[in-house]
Amino acid sequence: MQTQRHIRSFVLRAGRMTPAQERALTELWPSYGVDLGADAVDLDVIFGRRAPRCLEIGFGVGEVIGSLAEKHPHIDYLGIEVHRPGVGRLLLRAAQANARNLRVICHDAVDVLRDKIPDGSFDEILIFFPDPWHKKRHHKRRLIEPAFVECLGAKLRTGGILRLATDWQAYAEQMLSVCNLSPELASLSTDGTYVARPDFRPPTRFERRGARLGHGMWDLAYTKAPACAAAALPGPMPASNEAAAKPVNDELHGKRSENHTG
Repeated sequence: MQTQRHIRSFVLRAGRMTPAQERALTELWPSYGVDLGADAVDLDVIFGRRAPRCLEIGFGVGEVIGSLAEKHPHIDYLGIEVHRPGVGRLLLRAAQANARNLRVICHDAVDVLRDKIPDGSFDEILIFFPDPWHKKRHHKRRLIEPAFVECLGAKLRTGGILRLATDWQAYAEQMLSVCNLSPELASLSTDGTYVARPDFRPPTRFERRGARLGHGMWDLAYTKAPACAAAALPGPMPASNEAAAKPVNDELHGKRSENHTG
């Protein structure tokens, strides 16, 4: 049966690829890359062990996932990114750090999660600064929409955490509305709005650029609640990133996870 094709949340642009990145995609891909086949991805096989697992979708040049993999060798990290220069850059960083706990997929994340990743695979999923597609006619391209959030919830284990961040207020409000209506997710904010920026996340180049331009920053965090306890929350509230921003203990990367720090 043919699967209905979804609207892509990205456009592949001809970015500049350095010779080092080109070599990385050829020489380092066998060590870090995951080639998709007909079967689902077996994470135990590709990492060679069973460990806590974190997924980052749209990792850009790998600033977050690269840093986390270096600092937390007991956690396995899977990154999904479609832009090859960024993939090549992360491969170079992983090789330099001799990171054994990092794998990369270069493909559309929607297709990968829907068709290739078993449910309950991840302890944490990170989506930081996805393209806001700010023009109204392009809103249909935004990654965070109900069907995809439902898919994200399915890929988290019970008690797992979904973290989102954006510097675009209208997109923050959409994220809030969509996630708060998910029957599988429960907000980690005390009032169902926003949380403080997690200490473990290094600022990305998009975040630094947004700060220079005076953009606000909005972080959201949700946990996958047991089916019997999951309840939908109200729709969007005003996108103030100050009023309800409380630090959230992160089970995977927080201060209480001494056994997972490297």
